[in-house]
Amino acid sequence: MQERLILEGELFEVLIRRLAQQLIENHYPFDQTVLIGLQPRGIDLARRLKSVLESELDREIPMGQLDVTFYRDDFRRRDSPIQANKTDIPFIIEDKKVVLIDDVLYTGRTVRAALDAMLAFGRPLKVELLTLVDRKYVRDLPVMANYVGREVNTLKSQHVEVEWKENGFELDRIWLKNIN
Repeated sequence: MQERLILEGELFEVLIRRLAQQLIENHYPFDQTVLIGLQPRGIDLARRLKSVLESELDREIPMGQLDVTFYRDDFRRRDSPIQANKTDIPFIIEDKKVVLIDDVLYTGRTVRAALDAMLAFGRPLKVELLTLVDRKYVRDLPVMANYVGREVNTLKSQHVEVEWKENGFELDRIWLKNIN
C-alpha cells in the first residue's frame, strides 16, 4: 500500500487553531452554539476544538457526540452487523446553532445520516459542517463543509487516515493511502 503524508505535527496544530479561530469569528460568544462530533472519528477533532475554544474564550463550550450507524443508507447492506457507538448529547439543540464535526468528508452520506439522527434531539436553528479533510471529487451527495482544514484531491481507490496523539500515535498526522 502506497502512502503519502499530507500533514503532521506543528502544522497539524496550526490547522486546528485556524479552524477554532474561524468558529470564534462566526459564533462568538458561543451562547447559542453547540459542537457535535460524529462517531467514531469526529470525536477526536471535536474534543481538540473544544479544548482550544475553551482556552481562548475562558468558558465552557457544550459538546456532544452523535452515532449515525442506524441512520446510514447502507446499514442493512453489509455482510456483518455494524457495531454502534455511543451517542451523548447532554443538551437541547432546539433553536441552537449546531456545528457538526467529522475528521474526513468523503461521499456526504455520513453527514446526511447525521442530519436525520440529530432531529431526534430537536430542530436546530442552523447546522454547519466542520471537517479536518475534505476529499474532493468523490462526493455522492451535494454536501459541502462550512469549515475545512485541508482539501485533498483523491480517487475512490484512496483512503484518508487521521492519526491522533490521544489515540497512542507519536504525532498528529494525516495520511493519503492507496487501498488497491
